Amino acid sequence: MFCGPLSFLCAKKDNPLGYLDLSNNLLSGSIPDCWMKNWRLTVINLENNNLSGIIPNSVGSLALLKSLRLRNTRLYGELPQSLKNCTELKLLDLGENKLTGIIPPWLGERFKSLIALRLRSNEFHGNIPSTLCRQQSLQILDLSLNNISGTIPSCLNNLTAMAHLGSSQATIEFIYIYAVLDYTGDSTSQMNAWGTYDDHLLVIWKGVEQEYGNTLGLLKVIDLSSNKLNGKIPREIASLQGLITLNLSRNMLTGSIIREIGQLQRLESLDLSTNSLSGEIPKSMADLSFLGVLDLSNNNLSGRIPTSTQLQSFNASSYLGNLGLCGAPLNKCPGDEITRPRNNGGSESSTDRDEELSEPLWFFTGMAAGFVIGFWGVLGALLINRSWRYSILGS
Repeated sequence: MFCGPLSFLCAKKDNPLGYLDLSNNLLSGSIPDCWMKNWRLTVINLENNNLSGIIPNSVGSLALLKSLRLRNTRLYGELPQSLKNCTELKLLDLGENKLTGIIPPWLGERFKSLIALRLRSNEFHGNIPSTLCRQQSLQILDLSLNNISGTIPSCLNNLTAMAHLGSSQATIEFIYIYAVLDYTGDSTSQMNAWGTYDDHLLVIWKGVEQEYGNTLGLLKVIDLSSNKLNGKIPREIASLQGLITLNLSRNMLTGSIIREIGQLQRLESLDLSTNSLSGEIPKSMADLSFLGVLDLSNNNLSGRIPTSTQLQSFNASSYLGNLGLCGAPLNKCPGDEITRPRNNGGSESSTDRDEELSEPLWFFTGMAAGFVIGFWGVLGALLINRSWRYSILGS
């Protein structure tokens, strides 16, 4: 395990390395501004260290840089303008730091091949720049846990890589060039060689933070949670049919859940909790057959939860905090009929029960009437027929 400052790298003016991975160590101090100027690095991974300070301007001299990972290194300050010179970047992870300022528009203008942008858990503010919609290769967008405000750009449907149902490859692989020294006799020569580097990234997947490597290229994620976003959920987001995870929770979103939400048929995780969404849950949500995580809690939703095997399989906690919401797995909706089983397993109407209860009454009433008629018939005959009367009395 490496410890101490990174200043030792400044002694190497021209380094043959193609990538540098010193992650998960005890490195301290700032990132020096000298060592990158003459290097031809393709990958820099310094995440999970005790570094501090700002991102040095010299990072902009790395024209071949494709992956920059400085997650959880206690960095602060704004993103250096020089970073926009690294036009080959495909993976940018600066999460879990204290970076400030706005998300610069050039992030969407300069990096034409960006696959993953992770700025999670920093102190960025301002709006989401609409230029990010130009990232047609972008598959992972994580801006969660910042102070970002404004509305969600409606142009997100231009993120065409998220609209495709498939993926070109499961891994995100980079080819890097490095120098090999050849000692022949008294002379030393240098020749170039190449290698491959399979990148990996920490992603919140179904509410759990996990490291993805071999299947990173298959993920298609938008996480804008825990910010100050307002306005409505743009309907255009339904065009991203390859999207697997959508997390817009803990914002100030209003309006209704878009009725086209059912078009996101690859969606496995949906979190819209803790907003101010209103209206009914769209019936199209019943079409999300791959959905494994759902959280709509703490909104102003109302009406009946659509009936489907998928939506009723979630715990009631997925819907709690919506006072007007009803139906399984919550309480029954007003007006729902309560049926009672019959002996044969069916249901019986109130008319049937009344008829069954009235049958004994008619039976006993008929018996009483018959007894009265019979009694007075015999007695009348005795009064009229004197001989019968004497015969019966005499006997």
